[in-house]
Amino acid sequence: MAHKKSRWVLSSVTLVILAVVLLAAFWPRAVAVDLAQVEVGDLIVTVDEEGRTRVHDSYVVATPVAGRLLRVGVEPGDPVVADQTVIARMSPTNPSMLDVRTREQARAAVTAAEAALRVSRADLNKAIADLALAEKDMERAESLMENGRISESALARAEREARVAQAVVDSAEAAISVRTAELTNARAQLIRFDGPGIASALAAQSDEVIPLLAPATGRVLQVIQQNEITLPAGAPILEIGDIDGDLEVVAELLSSDAVQVSEGDRVIIDEWGGGKPIDGTVERIDPLGFTKFSALGVEEQRVNVVISMETPDLSIGRLGHGYRVEVRIVIQEDPDALIIPASAMFRTQQDWFVFLVEDGKISAQPIEVAATNGVQASVASGLNADDVIVLYPSTGLVAGTRVAKR
Repeated sequence: MAHKKSRWVLSSVTLVILAVVLLAAFWPRAVAVDLAQVEVGDLIVTVDEEGRTRVHDSYVVATPVAGRLLRVGVEPGDPVVADQTVIARMSPTNPSMLDVRTREQARAAVTAAEAALRVSRADLNKAIADLALAEKDMERAESLMENGRISESALARAEREARVAQAVVDSAEAAISVRTAELTNARAQLIRFDGPGIASALAAQSDEVIPLLAPATGRVLQVIQQNEITLPAGAPILEIGDIDGDLEVVAELLSSDAVQVSEGDRVIIDEWGGGKPIDGTVERIDPLGFTKFSALGVEEQRVNVVISMETPDLSIGRLGHGYRVEVRIVIQEDPDALIIPASAMFRTQQDWFVFLVEDGKISAQPIEVAATNGVQASVASGLNADDVIVLYPSTGLVAGTRVAKR
């Protein structure tokens, strides 16, 4: 009898232990989750995009006339002063090559000019002889007039003939000057770029070098043409701009983002290579968009947005023309927003929810989202400050589940 009783007690104890073990194994445990607290703070909604700096008023110096550009001595970054610094020099172009027909035509023109010059010299000799004869006739008429042998009208005719002869001599001398110039011009047509007379001709033109002065005060941004070369009128040589006080930023926004931006919006310029971010303001939004392909080959419609910089003194000397920056255009800002992490929200149909933790259990709490920047969201209703919510809610969580902080 005692043996049976002890066996029954042992069996009962075993069943109790097994029941406790099973109860402990299958008792619902708290799920470990990440928790966050609802806070009141400043929420900033921005449009983020890459941008580049540029000089607002840059000047491209071009050749005023066709000619030969001498080697440019200035380098990018050199300071220049308006109307004082000589940034380039130009000289007349060298003669071009002559084909056979052009050369023969030029030689014929030289021959004709030489013949015309000989004719003019012969005319001058004749005019000088006529003048000498007219002067002698006038002297004879004057002596006869003194003796009363001729009339005054005869003397007047002799003086007229002398003046006419002098005029003919002057005309002949002027004709010789014209023919000499024509001969020089005809011979100049025969000058070749490799001819023996080109060196002396270029030396005579050394005083004809045209200096090009800087149109504005600033620095040389780039030298487009540095080597000595023959250029037509209007060819660009170099670019000048004031990088110390005339920098701005241009950002190419998606057209869907550009419609949210307004002139005067605050801009945070970051990732420019310096310390703290630079403040800026949206100055202009271009009315014309353009098509651009992304790095993945996706066609995008972009809009240029111009941003002025309120640059501190510590950064003004570091940024230059064409530098890359990151811009964050503030389109919405609430300094007293009820902020939650965006990773705590989940959507059910058309409404937003969060898991609110109360007494270790969660409940699905509907919320009204006022704004979000992708990282944080401001809540218009549904939560209070210091409420605890679940981060990264998984699909396995349901209302009533007991949770614990991970």
